[in-house]
Amino acid sequence: MNEVKPLGERLKWWRERRGLSQLDLAGIAGTSQRHLSFIESGRTGASRELVLRLAAALDLPLRQQNALLLAAGFAPAWRESALDAPALAQVSSALDFMMAQQEPYPALVVDRRWNLLRANQGAVRLTEFLLGAVPAGPINMAEALLSPDALRPTLVNWEEIALYFIRGVQSDALADGTAETRDLLRRLLEFPGVAALSQTMLAADPQVPVVVMHFRKGPQSLRLFTTLATLGTPQDVTVQEIRIECFFPADAASAEMMRGWVRLPPR
Repeated sequence: MNEVKPLGERLKWWRERRGLSQLDLAGIAGTSQRHLSFIESGRTGASRELVLRLAAALDLPLRQQNALLLAAGFAPAWRESALDAPALAQVSSALDFMMAQQEPYPALVVDRRWNLLRANQGAVRLTEFLLGAVPAGPINMAEALLSPDALRPTLVNWEEIALYFIRGVQSDALADGTAETRDLLRRLLEFPGVAALSQTMLAADPQVPVVVMHFRKGPQSLRLFTTLATLGTPQDVTVQEIRIECFFPADAASAEMMRGWVRLPPR
């Protein structure tokens, strides 16, 4: 939904995407169904305040709120800063702190579309263990996980992990409505076996609290689970789209292996 479209067409697209009637959306946004109908049909415009109320009622990401404002002829409400910009200095420092605290276990900072922004030394050591070296150039973690030329051959339970991951990207594509996320989903589905896998259902094990990533390199096995965190109350597009993924050992042997990589004592 990044294409340049009139406000009414864009608004109707999001309303239907959210499964709301005109009456529902009008009620939440504090306007009349008649006024909303006129906006969607292009018969009338909307004030900046009403556009923001409609965007909030639709639970739009900040990037899409800006797009809605631009379509209505207004300036964006939310800035989009580079992660290394002075305005995000404290956020950047907090990210570095979190990644340092995660050592010796891996931690990554990625954007909305899983492009790698930062990694701690634990993540570098894990990559070197699995692949022999850290790939040069920009890295997309989604593609690295699903590609047969990257991490896929090292994952014993690749199908299980891939299914959960591809469904997460599908949810992202529904939530943000951007061409970039749709393009990422398309690229992922083009990897061998992924499209067919996305249509299947894997049996859940109620005895296991989280899905574990089981890596194997030669005779060595490594079992990890992950957490995903976001930054609260964002008022910058970049800040809202950042994700921090931390990896934790799922058993004592995996913990010992990773601590051994840096010769840290047990804790």
